Amino acid sequence: MTVQPPTALTIAGSDSGGGAGLQADLKTFLACRVHGMSAITAVTVQNSLGVSGFHELPPETVAAQIESVATDIGVGAAKTGMLASAPIMAAIAEVVQRLGVRPFVVDPVAASQHGDPLLQPDALDALRTVILPLATLVTPNLGEVRLLTGLDVRDHTGMAEAARALHDLGPQWVLVKGGHLPSGDAVDLLYDGTTFTEFRAPRRETAHTHGSGDTLAASITAALASGADVPEAVALGKRFITGAVEGSFPLGAGLGPVGHFWRVRPWPERA
Repeated sequence: MTVQPPTALTIAGSDSGGGAGLQADLKTFLACRVHGMSAITAVTVQNSLGVSGFHELPPETVAAQIESVATDIGVGAAKTGMLASAPIMAAIAEVVQRLGVRPFVVDPVAASQHGDPLLQPDALDALRTVILPLATLVTPNLGEVRLLTGLDVRDHTGMAEAARALHDLGPQWVLVKGGHLPSGDAVDLLYDGTTFTEFRAPRRETAHTHGSGDTLAASITAALASGADVPEAVALGKRFITGAVEGSFPLGAGLGPVGHFWRVRPWPERA
């Protein structure tokens, strides 16, 4: 008898190059043995060199995608990625609250890894006030910390200060990612309003880390959908992204992606 796998939903923009966005999320869900579903917020024009444009979907279409899968299939856990605009965020917040979509992981994507903006100018305040208060967990990198709080984090003490400031915006848990600090291990800091927990891994020197933030948040979401609590899910996500960075590869003329399929058996060698 076939057992139904856990289910997870990504609410995110597309990446036509396949390395980030909802494509990265769905690959990660599969590698983590979770059935992935998607609600597309925007279609980007993107390759290894960057984002040259994007087209937002109507907010009601984004919300309808979430409602369609939540009321039929069910959502074991959900995550967000590129949310594009304040009206899209408002539509997502309404349907997520009304249908009780939990756990809800917020990856506060504001720009691509190349620095190309992925939010409309009015959307940052909506991210703070409309989306973050709904989050079970928010997973900002240091650039996103700066945009959301104004804090310029330069060390582990600054990460703790940032985690407190972000927790004050309403999420249950905050994971400040320290991968952009200049040296030492890659350390991420989890905070629940009371306790700090460090997650540490050796730093892997590679330029090919496109989609790393999406992949970490998606692997955490997959673990939550499978029944893990937040600290355990973060530990599993940290393990997954470490393996994915180790398995990264060049692609195109720019930044290559992390290897979402590092757990999958390699193709057999041809005779």
